[in-house]
Amino acid sequence: MELTKKTHACVRLEKDGRALVIDPGVFSEEDAALGADAILVTHEHMDHFNEERLRAGMEANPAAEIWTLASVAEQLSAAFPGRVHTVGEGDTFTAAGFEVEVHGQLHAVIHPDIPRITNVGYLIDGGTVFHPGDALTVPEGRTVDTLLLPVHAPWNKIAEVIDYVREVAPRRAIDIHDVLLKDLARPVYDSMIDKLGGTDHSRLAPGAGTALG
Repeated sequence: MELTKKTHACVRLEKDGRALVIDPGVFSEEDAALGADAILVTHEHMDHFNEERLRAGMEANPAAEIWTLASVAEQLSAAFPGRVHTVGEGDTFTAAGFEVEVHGQLHAVIHPDIPRITNVGYLIDGGTVFHPGDALTVPEGRTVDTLLLPVHAPWNKIAEVIDYVREVAPRRAIDIHDVLLKDLARPVYDSMIDKLGGTDHSRLAPGAGTALG
């Protein structure tokens, strides 16, 4: 399996000639969903879900399908009948040849005055890679090889990020959710996660890739 990092929280996975894209949001490239056979969306926030990018991917490939939670599915189902699937915690399914498990229920707390929305994470191919969306969800009972780590957000702090890496205990962690993190701060974040996370930690520039598994 090959992973290509897109801008912010979006990644593209490729295996056996098929492609799966997770969270093509407003900060990701305009063509982020093009060429996808399957698209997964963790929740409705604009940096993870951009209808224009999803429509472009679905229209470019009439066989492409989307798996997501209800709040996103209801915005797309009418336009793509039979191709948008609603999922929740505990569900399992096959998307473009990838085996997917759904973990998690709620978005992380941004502020007590802001209602929490639904958020799900996706564990791919038995733990080869885990994308948690906007939550520090631990896929209970599963070993994670590569954790896609939401390193910077209005809802987290570096201590929580480090403790999350420790709790999941992946073989390696790769940064996502990083578009708002200024270049000046990146070495500070890198140093702390590298020293305290207890696993191999790296970040990829948008467009860069790595082999998984």
